[in-house]
Amino acid sequence: MRALELGTSGEMRERLNALVLAGRKTATTGLLAEYAEETEGLEFVGERLALLGNDGDSVATIEITGVELAPFGGVTWEHAAAEGEGDRSLDEWRTGHRRFWAGVGTPVDEETPLVCLRFRLVGPS
Repeated sequence: MRALELGTSGEMRERLNALVLAGRKTATTGLLAEYAEETEGLEFVGERLALLGNDGDSVATIEITGVELAPFGGVTWEHAAAEGEGDRSLDEWRTGHRRFWAGVGTPVDEETPLVCLRFRLVGPS
């Protein structure tokens, strides 16, 4: 079973995992370039992934329910809201994600290709 690590390790990952476990976070977004760097294939509908905590242990199992490629500027409000992180608008989502990716050394623009994943919680580990 492949694994998924949300955000960066530490408080951010703990917060995002808690949102998944509470059923509030049912989507996430990643940079397509990271898949190429890691020579990792895209997730597929029906695939189950181990959701990892800060210590690398599985905290839950999720099942992929949707995979969509979109440019940064093409991410929909429906997807952004499903991330469950409290953004009140698509502009707020974009500002936060631009800041996050710039902070980890990968600034994005409107055309940056993204992978938009939808998932459901199968159960805690």
